[in-house]
Amino acid sequence: MPSYAGPPVASRPGEVASTLRLLAYLALTIALVVLDHRGGWLAQVRAQANVVTQPLWWLAGLPGRVTTRVQDDAATRTGLIEENRRLRNDMLVANARLARLQTAAADNAQLRALLGVKTSRGLDVQLAPVLDIDLAPGRQRLVLDAGSRDGATLGQAVIDAGGLMGQIIDTTPAHATVLLLTDPDHAVPVVVARNGVRLIVYGRGRSDLLELADVPLNSGVEVGDVLVTSGLGGRFPAGFPVGTVAALRPDDSHAFLVGDVTPAARLDRGRDVLLLKSAPPQPLPPADPTRFLPEAAPATQGAEAEVPAASSTTPAQSQAPAPANAPTASPSAPTQGAQSGPGGTPPATMPPQEPQR
Repeated sequence: MPSYAGPPVASRPGEVASTLRLLAYLALTIALVVLDHRGGWLAQVRAQANVVTQPLWWLAGLPGRVTTRVQDDAATRTGLIEENRRLRNDMLVANARLARLQTAAADNAQLRALLGVKTSRGLDVQLAPVLDIDLAPGRQRLVLDAGSRDGATLGQAVIDAGGLMGQIIDTTPAHATVLLLTDPDHAVPVVVARNGVRLIVYGRGRSDLLELADVPLNSGVEVGDVLVTSGLGGRFPAGFPVGTVAALRPDDSHAFLVGDVTPAARLDRGRDVLLLKSAPPQPLPPADPTRFLPEAAPATQGAEAEVPAASSTTPAQSQAPAPANAPTASPSAPTQGAQSGPGGTPPATMPPQEPQR
């Protein structure tokens, strides 16, 4: 033995045991590999192990999934808020455009109606926009964006598609003031289109009501009758609708009727009116002569009843005894008087006769 080699080292018991365990593990591993390769039973063991460990994997991945979900929800909420704000703005813009389109459609319909009135009646009119309106109870007026330089004149009639609205009472170079039919200071002569009865309609300070005063009881006016301008006074042309009788009632004296009239014109709406320059003459509706017959018939019957009574008293009066000093005549008295010659005197009940020649 060389001199540099140390004394022999004895093997430790622990190292031998470790080596034996390693060899045992290697042998077990080789056996398992061979068995799994031939029988495949180890795959079933792994599947069962995966089932057992699946909750553990779910719990291990839960914090990451929660974090991702929170981030996604925050991003989604932010996107929804932004999209909601954008859609709300788009809706406001769309509603504004729709309102403008509806207003334009209403204006178009009104202008078509005004144009239809002009075309159907052959009127010479001028379109005037409404600038301001005053519908206070004691003051019913319009201000038009058309004045004397545009052709507006004092007393000019103002109409719309429904009928008469009023007249111009004041003009400036740029504007004109219209006194509406419903003003308490306004009155217009009208006729009933059905029977031609002439009446007067007054304003009452309400844009939806006119008053028909001093209606004769025997005029034949009924609820639902249409009133048109009569043309009397020369201010308004004849034949323009004024309103419709809505109600009739006796006045305080019960000698006349008072009626409520619904205006034909749309006095409280519309953006344009028509200034009437000239209109073709329109005949008034003929008066109905039979409207007085219902009350004339009883008077006639009463007169006829009086005639027999008067005639029945005549025989009684003729049979009444004559006064004592009155001359009497027999039925032959006229013959005797006629034969008595020129100097004979006829009885008192007979007219004098000429002498016979």
